[in-house]
Amino acid sequence: MISYNTKDWFTFIFHVHKSDTVRKLFPIMIAIGIYSSIIGYLEIAYFKVGKNDYIHNIPIMHGMLGFVISLLLVFRTNTAYDRWWEGRKLWGGLVNNSRNLAIKLSAMLKDENDRKFFRKFIPTYASILHKHLHDTETSKQLFDDVDLEIDHHKHKPNQVKRMMFHKINDLYDSKKITGDQLIILNEELQSFTDICGACERIKNTPIPYSYSAFIKKFIFFYTMTLPFGYSISLGYFVAPVVVFIFYVLASLELIAEEIEDPFGDDENDLPTKKIAENIKKHVEELI
Repeated sequence: MISYNTKDWFTFIFHVHKSDTVRKLFPIMIAIGIYSSIIGYLEIAYFKVGKNDYIHNIPIMHGMLGFVISLLLVFRTNTAYDRWWEGRKLWGGLVNNSRNLAIKLSAMLKDENDRKFFRKFIPTYASILHKHLHDTETSKQLFDDVDLEIDHHKHKPNQVKRMMFHKINDLYDSKKITGDQLIILNEELQSFTDICGACERIKNTPIPYSYSAFIKKFIFFYTMTLPFGYSISLGYFVAPVVVFIFYVLASLELIAEEIEDPFGDDENDLPTKKIAENIKKHVEELI
């Protein structure tokens, strides 16, 4: 995730970051500029369209459709941001639940081997979940001295959670913790699976295809018809104006596409790896 100063206006205005939409849209912006110039030339110099021709009234359509496209883009960006923010809240919950579980276990467990087990496996769940959400293969041995014995054809976070629950159940069977303590620990353990399932819901359920495709087509055809209506009033300046309008509309769609999956590798996605590392540091401090 990009770190920046929210109050540094001039940096935002004049600095072009590698994730800036200008870089992604530059080829098609050049093509639209050439297209708009050709349409402007044909209307002004070749066909000599005047203000009394019906084509001069096309901006009326753009005015009506502009309100519609603005509503669609607002809904699109808000929906994408809600997914990004929900992902952040879920991982914030994972941080807090990992801390709470570590605090409770530090008070309950007296045997160093038991404490060492949870000192390793609580942050292991966050690390495995990070890799699981990024669709990468998880190593069997995340730490040098811990062999997770994970079957890569199975759900990896569930296996880590199963191993922790079995360990806690063994502690209860061996009378190292009481039944009341077992119930107290169950809340944090259950929350791990709840968080994993919610993250998978965000990861595996993108914006419906028909909705996303319609917005892209709407932006394209809206932009392509702009030169026909504004060439008469703007002349050859219609090219930069249309390019700028396309840049604004398409950039909003690109931003929404980038943040709707907060568990990817884009510049603005959630720093789940860093969060998992922080969980490891905090748990090791507590147990």
